[in-house]
Amino acid sequence: MTTDSPAPTPRIRVAILFGGRSSEHAVSCVTAAGVLGAIDRGKYDVVAIGIAKNGQWVLAGDEVSGWSLAGGALPEVKAGGQSVSLAHLGGGHQLVVQEAAQVPQELGVVDVVFPLLHGPWGEDGTIQGMLELSDTRYVGAGVLASAIGMDKHFMKVVFEAAGLAVGPFIAVTDREWTVNPGRVRDRVSALGFPVFVKPARAGSSMGISKVDSVDGLDAAIAAAREHDLKLVIEAGIVGREIEIAVLEGRGSAAPRVSLPGEVTMMDGTHHAFYDFEAKYVHGDAVTLSCPADMPEVDLARIREQAALAFDAVGAEGLSRVDFFYTAAGDLIINEINTMPGFTPSSMYPQMWAASGLSYRDLIDELVQLALTRKVGLR
Repeated sequence: MTTDSPAPTPRIRVAILFGGRSSEHAVSCVTAAGVLGAIDRGKYDVVAIGIAKNGQWVLAGDEVSGWSLAGGALPEVKAGGQSVSLAHLGGGHQLVVQEAAQVPQELGVVDVVFPLLHGPWGEDGTIQGMLELSDTRYVGAGVLASAIGMDKHFMKVVFEAAGLAVGPFIAVTDREWTVNPGRVRDRVSALGFPVFVKPARAGSSMGISKVDSVDGLDAAIAAAREHDLKLVIEAGIVGREIEIAVLEGRGSAAPRVSLPGEVTMMDGTHHAFYDFEAKYVHGDAVTLSCPADMPEVDLARIREQAALAFDAVGAEGLSRVDFFYTAAGDLIINEINTMPGFTPSSMYPQMWAASGLSYRDLIDELVQLALTRKVGLR
């Protein structure tokens, strides 16, 4: 008499979604390379889905080398003949492949989506809304928190309402700059130079310029408007740049907060500030010290404020919160990033590694949090 062995437990299916239509397309691909290389393949069945710059979803290879920065070349998801979509069919979340004049083919159920998308049309609540409509669980912040975290103007409004200190800034709309640029120049001059001109809804330091006088303002505004017609212009703040990694608490627990890290530009680099190339191309341009050298009372205070910022925008999953720490001991919040850079060398995973949570375990924790969180209103 033989006894049948129990059927193996099916692996959880995780769709890694990356690429996208924003100017941070390549950054998203590099992030995906890190996750694809570290996720536990024995525990998770992984399917890689790329979003081409034209918005088409395609099945993408999951080889890490195809999406990493190699020789300075920026990776890109290419559009193809077959399109992939996510449909809610028969009570499950099915991947469907479609091709012109062909019958759609189902590729199986997806348990959770890990949207490694940066910038508009991915990090700003749009993808999150689509996943909510299909009742699909996903990693990271929901619709509203993603939208607030993407818009540097409304982010600062929410922070101020929560009692967090925000540096002087102005928001500039497309209409205001088109109709009355002189008034904009006057408002910026009132902030005092230097200022930082930023697209309101972009990340990875895309389109950001440091401006030391009104003479360079128009060029900086033109550069930022290539990424977003709405701008935020901030007064320069003299202080150390301190970052905190925040992770959603389990169940009803409070957010978990890493040790703080300090970003320092290396002497002799040509970077005026922590820009795109310093973050992703010239890895030796910056160093991260974690934990940052701060008095214990300020370490506790900055971690408390990072958790407050996370809750203020209603974040879920993960976020990185950035502060300026002045010589007088003041903490000024700069921004929250609800889908921070997530390569193994990015600041967010590095801070968790220094706090005792490895990159591989961090990925696992985020997927598990997404699986336990319901979709819809919560």
